[in-house]
Amino acid sequence: MTTILLVASLAICSSATGQTALDLDGRPANPLAGNAGKIVVLVFLRRDCPVSSRYAPVIQQIGSKYASDAAFWLVYPDKADSPQAIRDYLREYGYGLPALRDPAQELVKLSHVRITPEVAVFDRDHKLIYDGRIDDWYVDLSRARPAATTHELADAIQAAIAGKTPAHREVRGVGCYISDVE
Repeated sequence: MTTILLVASLAICSSATGQTALDLDGRPANPLAGNAGKIVVLVFLRRDCPVSSRYAPVIQQIGSKYASDAAFWLVYPDKADSPQAIRDYLREYGYGLPALRDPAQELVKLSHVRITPEVAVFDRDHKLIYDGRIDDWYVDLSRARPAATTHELADAIQAAIAGKTPAHREVRGVGCYISDVE
């Protein structure tokens, strides 16, 4: 069953379906295909979401810390986002991570995310092992803690590195809903 789900998941993202994520030059891109044997982390963001923007330093820090074990991708699911608008956002927030557009929301569906910022962690076999928030920094849209007290993304990556399942497989985030998810 797991093999069937993995094959189906990869097929959803394959360029053969014509519905895949796009790099910022408009080329089909599958973040799971080019990272054989590596953990893959998809970070879903919206440019118009203040919570997404405030997480930029945290995302970059985690991306740097785990760069040798995991491939990180920023994913923009808003159908209206242009490549240039995303490039401007990346520059404004100092991102060095690769970015993808997901106008057909195939990666959104594959990752089970509903809110930005949320993440999806795929183990070395590219099986989804965690989807949800980065940490518990935000209590709600208008209130944040002085510092996060739980770190679900880092915990999921560490579990994947150890070949284990994270303690929590799904924890919904606080932020902005991804519109038009079917």
